[in-house]
Amino acid sequence: MRTANPRSIVIWTLVALVGAAGWAVLALSRDEEVSAAWMVAAALGSYAIAYRFYSKFIVNRVLKVDKNRATPAERLDNGIDFHPTDRRVLLGHHFAAIAGAGPLVGPVLAAQMGYLPGTIWIIVGVIFAGAVQDMVVLFFSTRRDGKSLGQMAREEIGPFGGAAALLAAFAIMIILLGVLALVVVNALADSPWGTFSIAMTIPIALFMGFYLRVLRPGRVSEVSLIGITLLLIALVAGRRVAESSLADTFTLAPSTLVIWLVAYGFIASILPVWMLLAPRDYLSTFMKIGTILLLAIGVVVTLPTLKMDPVTDFASRGDGPVFAGSLFPFVFITIACGALSGFHALISSGTTPKMVQKETQIRMIGYGSMLMESAVAIMALVAASIIDPGLYFAMNAPAGVIGDNVQAASQAVAGFGYSISPEDLAQAAKNVEESSLLSRTGGAPTLAIGVSEIFSKVTGGSMKAFWYHFAIMFEALFILTALDAGTRVGRFMLQDMLGNVYKPFKSVSWKPGLIITSAVVTGLWGYFLWVGVHEPLGGINQLFPIFGISNQLLAAVALAVCTTLLVKSGRLKWAWITGIPLVWDATVTLTASWQKVFSSDPRVGFFKQRSIYQDAIDDGKILPPAKSMDDMHTVVTNSTVDGVLSATLALLIVIVIADAARICVKHVRDPRSSRLSEAEYVESRLTAPAGLVPTQEEKAELAAAKAETDAKVPS
Repeated sequence: MRTANPRSIVIWTLVALVGAAGWAVLALSRDEEVSAAWMVAAALGSYAIAYRFYSKFIVNRVLKVDKNRATPAERLDNGIDFHPTDRRVLLGHHFAAIAGAGPLVGPVLAAQMGYLPGTIWIIVGVIFAGAVQDMVVLFFSTRRDGKSLGQMAREEIGPFGGAAALLAAFAIMIILLGVLALVVVNALADSPWGTFSIAMTIPIALFMGFYLRVLRPGRVSEVSLIGITLLLIALVAGRRVAESSLADTFTLAPSTLVIWLVAYGFIASILPVWMLLAPRDYLSTFMKIGTILLLAIGVVVTLPTLKMDPVTDFASRGDGPVFAGSLFPFVFITIACGALSGFHALISSGTTPKMVQKETQIRMIGYGSMLMESAVAIMALVAASIIDPGLYFAMNAPAGVIGDNVQAASQAVAGFGYSISPEDLAQAAKNVEESSLLSRTGGAPTLAIGVSEIFSKVTGGSMKAFWYHFAIMFEALFILTALDAGTRVGRFMLQDMLGNVYKPFKSVSWKPGLIITSAVVTGLWGYFLWVGVHEPLGGINQLFPIFGISNQLLAAVALAVCTTLLVKSGRLKWAWITGIPLVWDATVTLTASWQKVFSSDPRVGFFKQRSIYQDAIDDGKILPPAKSMDDMHTVVTNSTVDGVLSATLALLIVIVIADAARICVKHVRDPRSSRLSEAEYVESRLTAPAGLVPTQEEKAELAAAKAETDAKVPS
């Protein structure tokens, strides 16, 4: 056993003290100003300790990763879906794929409850639930030839629970992709700067892919510098395009963006993964991480104070104007991707396990990427909490609540217990060159305001408008990378499902199969998106209210599969690692599902809302947000569909958990009756480091491997 050296002990003690100091200030401060820097300190200190000790314990003691075991990327390499990918590129791809709208939007909306509940859930949730789920799913999928979450459930839990998991996972995936696409459309519509810059990432990524594959294989540092340079040029050029005669060319209507997004999703899903998907995600990661890192530095430099209350009255009353419902369970539903997200399990059992070089890299990619996303969520919460609470509620409350002018909004905000003058509301919009900031719901504009507040202070109080529009474009790029990877994963899921009926589909790189399933997946989320863009109350807007619950229900499926596999693979004493998060997530999401279906509060319960609107139709009345009798009928339909879907998905998840529990009990009673679908052991011939920086031992292994390769090449 290695003994820690004194230097390491001192460093990690200091890290722990920084994190503890941050938590102490956040927890104990009452009725006094608190710097946002303490929130950053609590988060970063906690992440560092968790990665260094907890994740290392799981991979070494529980999972027992084996660097000598060949991964599916090495054994099944076909240059399309299976391809051993440099750990740095794959880290970028995985992070970009999982980091969609959730870590940006959810924390902003949850700030309604105060900054403290969200901070606790984001940090504690990711350490013990979200990052653990991502890493364990990635490990078990890698051991099973990169099979999807639903297929693993079918093979390890059984056909009944597995069928429920397959159906629930695919249905939820389509909902998630549709919602992500809608956020992108809303961010890029009428934004030539964002549209141009994001469009340019595609040819840049194609160049990077060919550079690494054909021109200079293995030269990741070189292509990274080239990619960063070209990306910065595209960003600067995008600003100039928006101010030039070319602006009209890149100013696209929402319906046009839908067509382009569907076409892009289809193409990205069928092209070889090394050609577009991996390099584009890797490229966008530079911008994502760079922006968040600069934001964290900006917080430390400017030391903005947290203006939102630690815990607001809305947390207990449940009548918040941003979203209805009490702190439990709805904060844990609203903040999904920054703490625990079922969508991540689909990526961890989708593209990533087919590309990872060594099992030892699973810790960095699975656990590390999720910590990075959690850091994004914390910075989003910081951005929402440092702006004036009056402005926050004026931006995030719907027009039906605050009105459509600054005078009415000012009065409505006063009714919430906060204050902001009409003049200040008008000036805030003017500062970022917007005609109005009222009811800019969805979280993205609020985050952009917070980002502009911090960055403008760093640049001497100027350039607020520049930073605001930069943040809007940044968010669109953030979300689009989850959309393309998600579409590919949706294709894998559908192929796994159809493969149970027609065997050729089981080969995920079978060309007829990948074209057919890619078309079906993009067609499904594209249809909901198209209708949603053309009908404000229809299409994906109809399914938006169940986005958060669906995502967390999917996490319950993932944790149930992980717990079952830990038990069946002889790791019963470690099953608590995913079992405890499973119990928590199931409790939260099933409680939320129950309330969304049966609550007597029409702002929470779907069927109660349906009843009220149906009664109004019978009386010939029109209630907001409806503007016509047709809209009233649409609201009734939406409430009915959402209520039925919520109940159905919850029932499917209960079936999965119950069947998983049955399998676990059966294994404990008779271990010999259990079967594992793990792929056979094949010794690896690849040599690659586990982390970003090779250790001395790894450097020696790499040098020896290079010498052996050189010796085989004829002179």
